[in-house]
Amino acid sequence: MTFKVLYAGTPEIAVAPLNGLIEAGYDVVGVLTREDAPVGRKRVMTPSPVAARAEELGLPVIKANKWSEQTASAVAELNADIAAVVAYGAILPQAALNLLPNGWINLHFSQLPNWRGAAPVQRALMAGESEIFSNTFQIEAGLDSGPVFLSESTQVAEGDTAGDILMRLASTGGALLAQTFDRIAQGDHGTPQQGEPTRAAKLTLADGKVDWTRSAEELLAQVRGVSPEPGAWCEYNDARLKLAMMTSADANVSGTEPGTVQLIAKKCVVTCGNGALELTQVQPAGKKMMNATDWARGLGSALTEKKVVLA
Repeated sequence: MTFKVLYAGTPEIAVAPLNGLIEAGYDVVGVLTREDAPVGRKRVMTPSPVAARAEELGLPVIKANKWSEQTASAVAELNADIAAVVAYGAILPQAALNLLPNGWINLHFSQLPNWRGAAPVQRALMAGESEIFSNTFQIEAGLDSGPVFLSESTQVAEGDTAGDILMRLASTGGALLAQTFDRIAQGDHGTPQQGEPTRAAKLTLADGKVDWTRSAEELLAQVRGVSPEPGAWCEYNDARLKLAMMTSADANVSGTEPGTVQLIAKKCVVTCGNGALELTQVQPAGKKMMNATDWARGLGSALTEKKVVLA
């Protein structure tokens, strides 16, 4: 049995699983996505990446930011057997969950019940985890609480950001969903989640604020987790200084307080609570991202006197 599939997703990471389901031979009968949103400085109303891909594929597109009778009617007309959900971005009420005969299956980027919520990969990286998972599970009334079908994972490589990990897991997510649908067609109802759940709240700008009194290892984990959004930052001269990815620095920074900037072996190094980090690129307020060493050289005599301290 091959299900007719409704695909619910919105951002760029949800495009690859849609492609994967189609490549696996599943009949995607339509797409549910969020409404067009303003993009860029000119705030041009733009379809979601999933909507744009669906239009390329010639699929019917339903745009809704929340469930309504109109949405229910449009979904019912597609006569789908099951739904695949990948970062759709809206809560599905019980009425929606009851609408399709085989329910709604979510591709979630964590090892459930760990990291239930909006930012699982980001929170896992910020916690220092070295292996990041994705699960397929049956959506029910609770937050990411339904029975789990399949799981896969990827190792965190040096320099990996949340964006990198999400795209890597998304690239194989369509195949994982297809395998899950095959199992459901054979009568599999999934396995109830075991253990105490952890939460993965949506990131805010405050999550990107760097505290230089923390260890270099902790800060690297934080920066991985908040990249590319909302991004890492600190303060210098009472203005926000945006920070690109950092790397570990094998440098002698003894005797300097956390946050002190130095040029060591032509590298821009910052003292941490334990160890040091090399800044690769920074973006001062009102300017473009630039090479961190060039920025440090521009600080002049204050740098040589070790008076440049980031907050």
